[in-house]
Amino acid sequence: AVTLVEDGFEYGGASYPSLTSIAHKITGAHWSGPRFFGLPKAAQSRSKGGADG
Repeated sequence: AVTLVEDGFEYGGASYPSLTSIAHKITGAHWSGPRFFGLPKAAQSRSKGGADG
């Protein structure tokens, strides 16, 4: 399991700065961490500074 901690993430007893670095550790290949873990994409208006951002 991946755990969110103050300075990044923990997986398998080790600390990682990003989900991408964990995905690389697991697969040995470059992956988008959020995509590898199946996280939904951010809402387009949110990522482009919509009305609330």
